[in-house]
Amino acid sequence: MVMSIAPPETSVSPSSKPRYDWNDIVYFLELARQRNLVRAATALKVDHTTVGRRIRELERNLGCTLFNRSKHGFTLTEEGHRLLQYAEGMENQANLIAEAIGLGAEAGGAVRVASLEGIGSFYLTRCIADFNRLQPAIQIELITDSRILDLSRREADIFVSFFNPRGRRLSTSKVGEFKVSLFASPAYLQTRGPPRSLADLDKHDFIDFIDEHVHIKENLWLSDILRPTSVVFRSTSLLAQYMSAMAGQGIVMLPSFVAAHDKALIPVLPEIFTVRDIWISVHEDLLHISRVRAVLRFFERRIAADGALLRGA
Repeated sequence: MVMSIAPPETSVSPSSKPRYDWNDIVYFLELARQRNLVRAATALKVDHTTVGRRIRELERNLGCTLFNRSKHGFTLTEEGHRLLQYAEGMENQANLIAEAIGLGAEAGGAVRVASLEGIGSFYLTRCIADFNRLQPAIQIELITDSRILDLSRREADIFVSFFNPRGRRLSTSKVGEFKVSLFASPAYLQTRGPPRSLADLDKHDFIDFIDEHVHIKENLWLSDILRPTSVVFRSTSLLAQYMSAMAGQGIVMLPSFVAAHDKALIPVLPEIFTVRDIWISVHEDLLHISRVRAVLRFFERRIAADGALLRGA
């Protein structure tokens, strides 16, 4: 929670006072992160009508519209994005003041992490559960999306991806890699027989992505090793592909963090595989925020520690 610290009345001349209530910045920050009045109100422990009223008052005093309102929630306008940079700076300075005078302010609040469905659902959720036990004051919100989110527009705070994203003022780093290889269910292999060579794969059925709906070429990992002649099921969802393989429909290419230790699936020709990198990205404007730094450090250490799992060892 941001501390609102006002200077003594005697130290501020009337002409230097801001045209707005500093406390309204707290409401602005929470609504910018939650994008929903009720969720923001819950985080601030106030009624949602209070949040709405304080935002309207802030917009009136600043003479601009900070949020676009729609049935899907609140999104920042251009003016809102500009204010967000200063508001986060105010928040950071307030926390530094608390730390400097010994209040021991703990990093808290929400951090929005974006990733692709596979690594988000099958791997990051387990990491986040462990993080929550260590840092309960920080709430990680996970977005799984097939498109590339724009960190510069605050669609997310942190992006975990299979590629090095490009963008203005992005801080990116490669933090690990994972193996992607072939798996099938025991029922499928019992019916069709296990392939013994790469050539044998031509006689088998496969599960794959829908090419025209793949927005990130790094997801097309099956094409790294072969172009199957028979694809019996396609889906944009890695979870759906995993479930299809479990049901015995065919052979599927899965990351090690999904299937390497899944006893319900059997490796197929494990000597044939491909590798993908893991990158973490954050906008430079957020690097000073303690809760964002805490999440970044945790993911970096955790991915390094999980090297064997990610390599399928």
